Amino acid sequence: MPYKRPPATHPLQEPAEAGPASTANAGGGESGTSPPSAMFRADGEPDARQEREQEPEQDLGQDLRSGPAGRPEEGGAPSRPVRARLRRGALRRSQALLVSPARWRARLVFWIGALVTGLVSVAFAHAADTAQHLFGRMISGPPWRLWATLLLTPAGFIACALIAWRYFPGSQGSGIPQTIAARELKGRGRLIYLSIRTAVGKILLTVAGLLCGASIGREGPTVQIGAAIMLLSARLGGMTQARGLILAGSAAGIAAAFNTPLAGIVFAIEEMGRSYHARTNGLVLSTVVIAGLASLAIEGHYTYFGASQGTLALAEGLPLILATGVAGGVLGAGFSAGALWLTRRIRRWNPGSPARRIVAVAGIAGLVVAVAGIATHGAAFGTSYDHARAAIGGETLGPEFFLAKLAATLASTVSGIPGGLFAPSLSVGAGLGSVIGALIGTPGGMAAVLGMTGYFAGVVQAPMTAFVIVFEMTGNHDDILPVMATALIGYGVARILTPEPLYHGLARLWLADALRLMRSREQDNRPPL
Repeated sequence: MPYKRPPATHPLQEPAEAGPASTANAGGGESGTSPPSAMFRADGEPDARQEREQEPEQDLGQDLRSGPAGRPEEGGAPSRPVRARLRRGALRRSQALLVSPARWRARLVFWIGALVTGLVSVAFAHAADTAQHLFGRMISGPPWRLWATLLLTPAGFIACALIAWRYFPGSQGSGIPQTIAARELKGRGRLIYLSIRTAVGKILLTVAGLLCGASIGREGPTVQIGAAIMLLSARLGGMTQARGLILAGSAAGIAAAFNTPLAGIVFAIEEMGRSYHARTNGLVLSTVVIAGLASLAIEGHYTYFGASQGTLALAEGLPLILATGVAGGVLGAGFSAGALWLTRRIRRWNPGSPARRIVAVAGIAGLVVAVAGIATHGAAFGTSYDHARAAIGGETLGPEFFLAKLAATLASTVSGIPGGLFAPSLSVGAGLGSVIGALIGTPGGMAAVLGMTGYFAGVVQAPMTAFVIVFEMTGNHDDILPVMATALIGYGVARILTPEPLYHGLARLWLADALRLMRSREQDNRPPL
């Protein structure tokens, strides 16, 4: 039989998704999008069956097993004329790909999107650092300025939460759960959480939150912003591999936010993907490289926390490794469980109107943050970057710091304002490790690094991400094994105590919200009977 040329596929395209892109109704009948329970397993991880997309089938078996005029060759090997036709066809397809205007347009849009992701991440970082510096200046000086946060911080929380609810829905919280949920949606449903409008609101309100003392970071928001930019690139460039580009934008956001390219890639595989497709390797690597180069061109090479002091042998440091891993896992699991429980209770609470609930929750959360900040003389406000860096440098922090910082971060996480928890969680872990190191008699710098690793692994339940991100942020190449062991212990303890990972538990809530919104839109557009 004559040879049939297989259909060419776009290098930045994913195979067509099976089934309609409509939203599932309550009965699961007409539409093709699965309900939240079908998209996630019981442990909170996405169901790989829902993420698996159908590859176009190409049956070339008959051609490869047939000789001229369709006669079988001995041993099933392709005949010489068939091999020649295959080589000529592959050469023609390669030449067509090199000169195709549509292909070059898609590549150009993709490169520009990755470059913009890096530039926006750097600008966002500068704005966030400036806001935190201004808040620090506002509360320094006479004691009444610090006490004024009892009014300033709750008022700022209320304003940010109301603006996010009214004008930028989907921008609340970290942004990582929304990005995970968006990968489960199809078509325009992804724009509910990954629109440019949402990304702009995320930047503005995260900066505003830091300006009023919220215990939040910019790293989670940068994930959502990077994913939104790359999703827009997919639409403008005519690329259909939207899920892979969302993953790539998320990785670029982490890489540019911390100057940690390896951590960005590992985060995309471990936390965002969970069922990672090998065909997205090129997308993720290319986006991280371009965004990272943009960041390096502006910022230069730097280590986020500076170089940690001291080294620790694996055998000699076993007591410290066990202590920081177990304590970090227990506290991380407690934070994760508390955040999920409070978020679900707040969503079920109905004081009469959504606005009343938003004002009450944000006001109480802001008051908790203000009290924690006053109790620590301002140390619990913002990211607490300076205190974490001091602990890594060998300074011993008191137990009141990490306890107050944990409470402030928990309150900020459930308050309804935009903001991430990466940097605050690392500060909590550094304070915890500093206290444990003082009790055991180990150098404070290494103890802070291990405490940071164990606690962060317990919160996000992603040990590889925790290990790599701390490794790159501290620049200590001599203590890889102790840091890795602490991450595994912290993850294992947290997994036993809280089987549901924080980000994926929150993603189920955001996914359910998106499906309800899409169903209501379909009903509004449905003609009357």
